[in-house]
Amino acid sequence: MMKAAESGYPLAVSTQQREIFTGLIRIHVLVHAEHESLFGLAMMEELKHHGYRIGPGTLYPLLHGMERDGLLKSELKNVTGRQRRLYKITVTGRKALKKAKTLVDELHHELHEEHPRRVSDLEISEPGESTKADK
Repeated sequence: MMKAAESGYPLAVSTQQREIFTGLIRIHVLVHAEHESLFGLAMMEELKHHGYRIGPGTLYPLLHGMERDGLLKSELKNVTGRQRRLYKITVTGRKALKKAKTLVDELHHELHEEHPRRVSDLEISEPGESTKADK
């Protein structure tokens, strides 16, 4: 298992955990891009504030992938005498963030429930059928 300093994530993590953290980092990026244009180095610092130790070799491919997926768009700008690639959220990114916020709120609620709903009590239905839980 990798140490936090090597992996870019808050704790020693497995590959599966890294995938989860990557999803959380994407949401962080969208949240900040919704409010202002951002560049990689500043985003690395912001993520560090939240306990993520993410380097450019992890963040920039993630940003490029989010741009390819249509969640962000970028442009080169001169910022304090330096060329920076600034990322902005797109309409698709805003829609994805809105859905993510709903799902994260629901997950947060479930994480803090004393007794989460028992999935073993749910009926299994064929696709398109409704169950008692849906009603």
